[in-house]
Amino acid sequence: MIKIIKKPLQNIGIDGAIAFTLLSRIVQAGGGLVSIVFIAKFLSANEQGYYYTFASILAIQVFFELGLSGIITQYAAHEFSHLKWKDGELLGKDYYKSRLASLLRFCVKWFGIVSILLFFLLVGVGFCFFLSYNKGSGIEWQRPWILLCLATSLNLFIDPVLAFMDGIGEIKDMSKVRLIQKSVNVILLFIFFSAGFKLYSAALASTVSIIVNYVQMIFSSRKDKLKIIWGQQGEWVVNYVKEIFPYQWRIAMSWISGFFIFQLFNPVLFATDGAVVAGQMGMTLQVLNGISALSMSWINTKVPIMSSLIAQKEYKKLDTLFNKTLYNLAGANLVFIAVFLILLICCKFFNLPVANRFIPLFPLLILCVVTFVNQFVFSWATYLRCHKQEPFLQNSIVSAILCSLSTVFLGKYFGLMGIVSGYTTICIAVGLCWGYNIFKTKKLQWHQ
Repeated sequence: MIKIIKKPLQNIGIDGAIAFTLLSRIVQAGGGLVSIVFIAKFLSANEQGYYYTFASILAIQVFFELGLSGIITQYAAHEFSHLKWKDGELLGKDYYKSRLASLLRFCVKWFGIVSILLFFLLVGVGFCFFLSYNKGSGIEWQRPWILLCLATSLNLFIDPVLAFMDGIGEIKDMSKVRLIQKSVNVILLFIFFSAGFKLYSAALASTVSIIVNYVQMIFSSRKDKLKIIWGQQGEWVVNYVKEIFPYQWRIAMSWISGFFIFQLFNPVLFATDGAVVAGQMGMTLQVLNGISALSMSWINTKVPIMSSLIAQKEYKKLDTLFNKTLYNLAGANLVFIAVFLILLICCKFFNLPVANRFIPLFPLLILCVVTFVNQFVFSWATYLRCHKQEPFLQNSIVSAILCSLSTVFLGKYFGLMGIVSGYTTICIAVGLCWGYNIFKTKKLQWHQ
């Protein structure tokens, strides 16, 4: 039975590593969608506002990670391509061994310091924000917030190590590690909600699941491989300033832009309209982001194949694959959105309490349209990035600046509708129109 299923999956480019990655995303996105029921049942409307605003503030970690994990994977893969494992020994020239070891040492030392700084910054920012805008809600948020900050910092330290392991050919194994961690997180989240842990639920689930990652790395042969590489450093090193930074800053700017585009909604609404409205926006975005993540799995699992076709200059096959994938992706996205809207309308019709945990129907429909439109923009960006280029940098920066200004000013004077209207206008004018022009121009330029 397994062989019967395995062969057609391999024919469409889904190997073990991609399969585990896809399963991990399904668990994360599906768990996020199912958690809505638990949040609506076990959290009050005000607590829901805190829950989602927590997540938005925690996204500050992007300023510390700055896309470096993905870059570490690429650089580790480049050095390891000249090396190989045999009988537990790393074979190859000392030059590449030394550079690979220096990369691992940089990764551990850099993120060891940065993760500590992140913890204290998150705690400080969170306390300043919620003490200023909690408006006497009486909700116990302090200790759950500190625990979430700890979990986020622990994750920031170990995630680059997993990325390094990806780079040395352990992609399938690391995909398993991430799948186990995400599965534990989802299961524990539901258990803690059911047990009445309220805002502690996400904090405890995140902390325990991150510790599971540490256990998987420390008490296994994975640690032995890292120790062997660690001890290989000689006179040759990867120079961060000369080699990594010139590439990283472009990726970092795109990541930071994403924060200002997607993570300001909840804090601004929390400050201007209160925790209830912020919670409604947070739950709405969780569903739509979950739908987006699921449908984007179609294109994300094709990245290795598209990259290979680009390397071989098989552009016709590339475009055939991309167009077919984009068609399937868009169809899946529409189906998911339609199912969500139908379920929500049914909940409203039968006066189920969960229906009141989302934003009103009209702004929700607008965000559904934007979610569908963004699938095309994200897919074009993925297609072009498979060429090892980042042509959407300017687009991301302009979108971030405009979205930030729009969210702050329109949110202040027009509330929820102001934020949704501004975001929609920018996504269509800048994201869709300009993005399509970038896609067509670069595609024509590079393929000639």
